[in-house]
Amino acid sequence: MSLAYGIQLPVQSQSTIYAEPWEAAACPEDLRDIARAADRAGFAYLASCDHVAIPRRLAPAMSTVWYDPVATLAHLAAVTERILLLSHVAVVGLRHPLLTAKQYATLDHLSGGRLLLGVGAGHVPEEFEVLGADFERRGPVLDESIDALRACLGPDEFPEHHGKFYDFEGLGQLPRPAQERVPVWVGGSSPAAVRRAALRGDGWLPQGDPRDRLPARIARIRRLREEAALRGPFTVGAIAEPLYVGEPTWDVGRRTLSGGAGELAESLRAYRAMGVHQIQVRFRSRSRTELTDQIEAFGARVGPLL
Repeated sequence: MSLAYGIQLPVQSQSTIYAEPWEAAACPEDLRDIARAADRAGFAYLASCDHVAIPRRLAPAMSTVWYDPVATLAHLAAVTERILLLSHVAVVGLRHPLLTAKQYATLDHLSGGRLLLGVGAGHVPEEFEVLGADFERRGPVLDESIDALRACLGPDEFPEHHGKFYDFEGLGQLPRPAQERVPVWVGGSSPAAVRRAALRGDGWLPQGDPRDRLPARIARIRRLREEAALRGPFTVGAIAEPLYVGEPTWDVGRRTLSGGAGELAESLRAYRAMGVHQIQVRFRSRSRTELTDQIEAFGARVGPLL
């Protein structure tokens, strides 16, 4: 089994934890060029984050640059051909499921069935408060939201859901998604998030777990699914260390994996040995051109070895 690889888009989110200096002056054409490069290079997906508004207390670390994921992925769907479109992750508890479903069903319809719906609980109390959402109960709300979205993104023009937080029927939504079943990948690495992914999701998106923590969490997912007699396909993800294909001539940071294609592939194949099906990669770069060169080099030289 090969190891799939996708990319969290730069520019669209600019947390100081990972943004490169050149991204601050980037423009929409940069995003389009990067998306086209990833599409050509065989990447499985493009990913975009979700934050509505960043409080001033967090802005120095998180920045306030967070593009809307639906608008961003829809825009990039129009300039790409085959690459999948992942929300990593949509904080669905900020919005009613019917609103979330309307946005993402339209995206799937317009893109010809390329949506991967990644969902998560969220972590910024002020966002929930200003939008009238319940931060303290965001876990249970997310659990029910996933169930409601299953109905809303299914084949029925008039979806129906009756729960504790949401109750609706007799309300039609067209267009329907192009996919018969939109994959839902659940993000987060807390015990509750891992359990939610195992029992409600079609995949798991960990929150940057180090390699040594992954095997135990993957084993727990398998155990939970076996106990619940869930037999369908399930995609285990991981976020790889920062990468640089080749020998860098500048300081790419001590955590960055760099070197030749064989060396990088050998290191990344360790994820597959743990039971990971797809990795999310991020490349160190000093410009858009260097990034697209890295994407192309990875797709041509490293990807075939995975």
